[in-house]
Amino acid sequence: MKVVLVGFRGTGKTSVGRILANRLRVPFYDTDALVERRAGMPIPEIFRQYGEAHFRALEREVIASLRTAEGVIGTGGGAVCDPANVADLRRHGTVFLLSAAPEVIHERIAGSDRPGLTDLPPAEEVRTLLAQRKNAYLGAADACIYTGTRTPAGVAETILRQIRGEAGLFPAERRERDGLLGKFGLETVREMIERDPGLLVCGIAGNPCAHSKSPLLYNRLFAHFGMHYHYTRFEWPDAETIVRLANLLPTKGLSVTIPFKTDVMGHLDETDDHAAAIGAVNTVVRCGGRMYGHNTDWLGVRAPLAHRQGARAVVLGAGGAAAAAVYALVSLDMDVTVLSRTPDAAQRLAERFGCLWGRLEEFKGVDADVVVHATPVGMEPDTRSLLAPGDLERGTTVFDLVYTPPETPLIRAAREAGCETIPGTEMFVHQATEQFRLITGIAVSPALVREMLA
Repeated sequence: MKVVLVGFRGTGKTSVGRILANRLRVPFYDTDALVERRAGMPIPEIFRQYGEAHFRALEREVIASLRTAEGVIGTGGGAVCDPANVADLRRHGTVFLLSAAPEVIHERIAGSDRPGLTDLPPAEEVRTLLAQRKNAYLGAADACIYTGTRTPAGVAETILRQIRGEAGLFPAERRERDGLLGKFGLETVREMIERDPGLLVCGIAGNPCAHSKSPLLYNRLFAHFGMHYHYTRFEWPDAETIVRLANLLPTKGLSVTIPFKTDVMGHLDETDDHAAAIGAVNTVVRCGGRMYGHNTDWLGVRAPLAHRQGARAVVLGAGGAAAAAVYALVSLDMDVTVLSRTPDAAQRLAERFGCLWGRLEEFKGVDADVVVHATPVGMEPDTRSLLAPGDLERGTTVFDLVYTPPETPLIRAAREAGCETIPGTEMFVHQATEQFRLITGIAVSPALVREMLA
């Protein structure tokens, strides 16, 4: 058994960890203490003589040495900011995030001889670092426990109950969960959870979503990193029902696809700045009963087009995917024009980002270096293309966000015209790397994602 406690200084990791280890009759590993032992000096002295970078390197070595350890591991406050640490801590382990309010943490650590990590006053440093580390903490955790008003013994007991599978749903919630799983055709998921209460669930939320490659990718990644997770599909006509089912399951994350990227925002507790600006969420992280919305689609558009920074671009479409594309292109200092079969929608989207707009029929009159297709046209079984080879200029970069089939009618037309082509699989790969990090705290390379999809 491997139980990992993460969180900011002063949240109780050491005291709770010792109680847990004693109750479970396993060793307790304090990574800060192990760093001091390895360095032969206390942490404040490490910082004074060698700086934070040296401390982080020692911390990385210590955590790597615990990759296959059995026992309870208490980590330093910033350990999970390094995704490599998270991968080692997560392997065949259960990670609990201990949290407390900034003022509680400040009170608890006041008078410590540990050096500050910023030039800010102590209370402000706590608030600032908590905000900076928020996504890393939430991603790395399997469960989140507030410790601000609880005793270490009480927190330890809560963790023990979760480990033993005793912290289940009330009977009425259980009946509702089982009924929804039956309607969704997910009886197998119920059986998996009944057999294994420690299993965590992720899924793709959409209608339809049977075409999604996310279940294949995520389940292979979970196995690769030794994670006790299962990824499934939540296909249903409305987002509210999907969110309700997710809250009745031990859900850690959702990938959100059409048509729910906007609708799901009304059912979340928090939405980050990028998703709010785009007006769409494609990634939901759940921890401690709260849901946090993000958008990684724009990063999936941005990364493959970084080499065309400053270009003139046209976005075809005016929905959620188009909004993410415009946001990405603007971040690359491109001059963007939005074209759509629905001019009013094109105008609304363009005016949000200070872009030009027009009808789809005006494409031939627009001088573009980059074309991003952001409509469902061409997605299987659709065999149409909004553009023909004669509509495109040689040397133009054409990026089709549709990824099923891998070679869409538009990509074929663009190749025939002598264009640089970027298939939708590249958007999927790059957005998935960021989405996996948000949900699990682990960084994966685009190369590994492509390997897992092969």
